[in-house]
Amino acid sequence: MTLLLTSAMAFSMMQLFLIGALGPRLVGELGMSRTVLGLTTTAGFGAAALLSPAAGRLVDRVGPRRCLVALLLLAAVSLALIGAAPGTAVLLLAVALGGLPQALANPATNKLILAAVPAERRGGVTGLKQSGVQFGAFVAGLPLSLLAAGVGWRGAVWTAAGTAALAAGWAALVLPPDAVAAAPRSRPPRPVRGLTRQLAIFSLLLGCGIASVNTYLALFGSQRLGLSPTTAAALVAVLGVAGIGGRVGWSRVAGRPGRAEALPALLAAGAVGAALLLAVAVLTPVLVWVAAIAVGSFAVSANAVSMVLVLQRAAPGRAGQDSALVSAGFFAGFAVGPPLFGALVSATGYGPGWLLVAAEFAGAAMVAVPLRSRRQGEDG
Repeated sequence: MTLLLTSAMAFSMMQLFLIGALGPRLVGELGMSRTVLGLTTTAGFGAAALLSPAAGRLVDRVGPRRCLVALLLLAAVSLALIGAAPGTAVLLLAVALGGLPQALANPATNKLILAAVPAERRGGVTGLKQSGVQFGAFVAGLPLSLLAAGVGWRGAVWTAAGTAALAAGWAALVLPPDAVAAAPRSRPPRPVRGLTRQLAIFSLLLGCGIASVNTYLALFGSQRLGLSPTTAAALVAVLGVAGIGGRVGWSRVAGRPGRAEALPALLAAGAVGAALLLAVAVLTPVLVWVAAIAVGSFAVSANAVSMVLVLQRAAPGRAGQDSALVSAGFFAGFAVGPPLFGALVSATGYGPGWLLVAAEFAGAAMVAVPLRSRRQGEDG
């Protein structure tokens, strides 16, 4: 089940990483500007943010198995449409359709973990399945990018679509039937509601920065640092590998009693340093590789830790809805961040753009600081 959940998370956001990794090829063939490239991310994650609350309620109502199979099928359709897109309009429509599997991903996978995994193992399993997102980044940045160099970017995207369809069949065969949903509480306890809102704001700011890096890192390497398209795409793969290790490791730490509340602020602070390294890479290009590792190790890992917190503190019967609300904040950040970054870079250059990302991560750190005191106050 852990492997399947990891695969589902990878496919739920595969479109983001493919568009980022293949950005130089897309810009060249479809004649897209940097701002329009950012709007593709806005279309997908704007849809995901809007649909997340309804997706959470759907998972709680009809069950995670059905939703996970639907997620993989929708991801396959979205990727197939991206591969067939003749221009920007169809590409944006296909990416917007991909917002629905993104909205279903965390509620469905978290609900399955609560149903099937013992409490003491949930932190580790959550980290592994969240690492699936970064495994998707690795696949997009290296093997699919290499495939695109041989058969074209459309062939690479269609390969991903076919694999997602196969994963949907796998999920339908191996996942246990959905249990009858219990009626959730009409309103969760006040401390739980406050924590969920705080994590949603944290995720909003974190998502702004991460999405900007994901969308523009390869283009930055190609246009500003003089890297070839394949080497620039490898930056996304490096970020993905670092994110896998960071999500697994930090989520295991967060699964220990009393640890999870302290980690979001720490990881967001580390992400500030990573963004500053990207700004310095304008002058010292080799630092871009160190920065990619740091973004994966800190910023990307912080999102996984927030999901561990949701699982630990979710109200009975509302794990899907609580997961969806936090995810909605994250997706809203993904929708807002890249177009702001693209517009700023077009006006002033990449240096100020990376400083904006550093400011977004700093805001996330400040929002997360009270989490530790909140837990201490509730325990007291």
